[in-house]
Amino acid sequence: MIRGLARYVTTVDSSLPADEAFMYMADFAHALEWDPSVEDARRTGEVGSGASFDLVVRFGGRKIPMHYETASFDPAGHRVVLQAENPRFVSRDTITVSPAADGSSVHYDAALELRGAARFLDPVLQLLFKRTGDKAAAGMRTALNP
Repeated sequence: MIRGLARYVTTVDSSLPADEAFMYMADFAHALEWDPSVEDARRTGEVGSGASFDLVVRFGGRKIPMHYETASFDPAGHRVVLQAENPRFVSRDTITVSPAADGSSVHYDAALELRGAARFLDPVLQLLFKRTGDKAAAGMRTALNP
């Protein structure tokens, strides 16, 4: 593992068709519905290449404002990459949706890279990131299986 990089990877099965699950996840403002660490989420622009999202996230006992931009949007391939940067870290979330027999499969890969001296807190960050990710994955299972 690269020092200062925490990662959370999960795959969630969904009863939704791939197109519908992809558009739901690509609208990152929906994180408010499935991620209990998100206290507020707003979208600017239409879902797609120009969209951005302002989230307020509780992490490690703090409220952190995060401005995500859509770094890559491929609706044909059902893949979106969302990225937030500030002086302390870079957060990059890659979501890929694949068709499955009973709906779809949502693969979520979140990476959080600390900058500066904070990058040496990796072991603590990884533990917190896993706890937060597990709760978000449980919320995704519920949201993606109405």
